[in-house]
Parts: sequence; structure tokens; C-alpha cells
Amino acid sequence: MKLRKFAAIDIGSNAIRMLVANVVEYEGETVFLKNALVRVPIRLGEDAFAKGSISQRNIIRICNSMKAFNHLMDVHEVEDYLAYATSALRESKNGKDVIEKVKEKSGIKIEIIDGKREAKIISNTNVFDLVDREKTFLYIDVGGGSTEFTILKNGKRKYSRSFKIGTVRLINNGVSDTIWKKAEQWIKEHTKEFSKVYLLGTGGNINKLHKMANIKLDRPLTYFALKAMYDKLSQMSYEERIVKLGLNPDRSDVILPAARLFLKTLVWSGAKVIYVPKVGLSDGMIRELYKIKTRKN
Repeated sequence: MKLRKFAAIDIGSNAIRMLVANVVEYEGETVFLKNALVRVPIRLGEDAFAKGSISQRNIIRICNSMKAFNHLMDVHEVEDYLAYATSALRESKNGKDVIEKVKEKSGIKIEIIDGKREAKIISNTNVFDLVDREKTFLYIDVGGGSTEFTILKNGKRKYSRSFKIGTVRLINNGVSDTIWKKAEQWIKEHTKEFSKVYLLGTGGNINKLHKMANIKLDRPLTYFALKAMYDKLSQMSYEERIVKLGLNPDRSDVILPAARLFLKTLVWSGAKVIYVPKVGLSDGMIRELYKIKTRKN
């Protein structure tokens, strides 16, 4: 048996995460196992989408986070890492300056990726471990700055599109009716050829909603269960959702627009349920890094 350790750093619009994963090679099989996940609530989207650039305060926080991640990778004896930034840094006027500053202060090299590549990496995860790959899925990953939609047929990516509809944008009224309409049209156009479509949902909000519904990991979340939770959450204040439901402060506000987006997608696609495999960009990054390292060897 051969054990290798890799790390993936996902610099999103609502938070920054680092996943450390064990990759086990044994008798011709490769198994990916999550080892540790660290999440830092730095909401870069509020800077990027409202002001157009990352504030000095948050640049310092990013640098400090990356220094900490570097130390953690040393402790875990990580072989290699990838650090990808998505829509917040992608759209910031000083995005390139930020990644240069981070490299100087922490040694961590960040790559800014576009929405198309983000969708591709996410859809390369192990989403079919818990669901039937024979089904047709609309894979939806809801982030703080963007949402990636991918049609998966027989386990293969058929269509993919990224829209600037994210939870941080939504709570700051940063999504126009035109963008909503384009998303609706794209979903309807690309799902109409299939007789039955199921949703695959990823992202912190749908993971939390699935958990709150007390549903088993391999069971989907129905439209009616999600709508009931959305109605319940809507009747509570931001503070009540934190105190009574135990939501983190940076989850309590974005979970509502996320639920609304999933409900809309269910209606537009004609799907009745959402499977929640609890994977995301960082999981796809680990697999991408492993392929890169394997090719080099």
C-alpha cells in the first residue's frame, strides 16, 4: 500500500477552505479519503462585487490564512498542493496584486481560474459514488460569486455553463433580472431533451440544508422538504437562525438565497429531488493534482 497526501486550497467568495486528503494506492486501486478540512470565513465577495477590489484588511487576512495553511501542510507532511481562486479574485481589479502579495508573504502560489474550468473541475469529483450514473443529472454548484451548472449523462459531462449568480451577490442585490432569465433559459434549453432529470447539488449551503433535513447521506432532498425548510428559515431573523439553529454567522444570511436558487432550478429543470454528495471544488482539485503528479512520475 502506498499513502500520499495532497492539499487543495479553495479561495471562494464567501470563505477560504483548505482540504487535506489521503490518496491510497493499493492493489491497482486508488482511494481518495478526506483527512482534514479548515474553513476561514473571509468574505472576499463583499469587497469584489460591491467595491471592485479586495480591501487592505482582507489582503492581510488572506496572507495570514495562507501562512497558517502552509504550516498545517508541513505538519500533515503534504506532498504537494493546488490553490485556486474563483469569482471574487477573478473580478477584483487588484486580484493579481493580491496573489503576488500572498506569494511574497506566505510562499503559497495561487492561480485564478475561470468559471468554465471551475465547473469542469467540480464535475470531475466522485459525485457518482452515492448515485446511479445511468441517470441524467443537472449538477449545480452554488458559490458566493457564481453558480456552475453541468449536465451529466451516463457519467460524462455533456453541457456546462457558469453564471454570475452567487449567494454573496444575492444578499448584496448584485444579480440582475437579465442574469436570472439567462440562467432559466439555459437550464430549460439544455434539459428539455431528457425525459427525466435529477439534481446534484454541491456547496456549503446545500450540504447544511441536507443535514438540517435529517436525511441519510445516500437519500435525496425533495422539493417539498426544501420548500418547507426555506419557509421556516424565512420566518426567522438572521440572529434567530444563529442562536436557535446553530448556523455560523457567515452561513445564516447566505443560506436563504441559496435555497431559493435550488428551488428555482428544480422548477426550471422539472426535477423533483436533489442528491447531495457533499463534494466540491476542493475534492476535484485533489483528483486533478493526483493526475498531474501521476503523469509526471
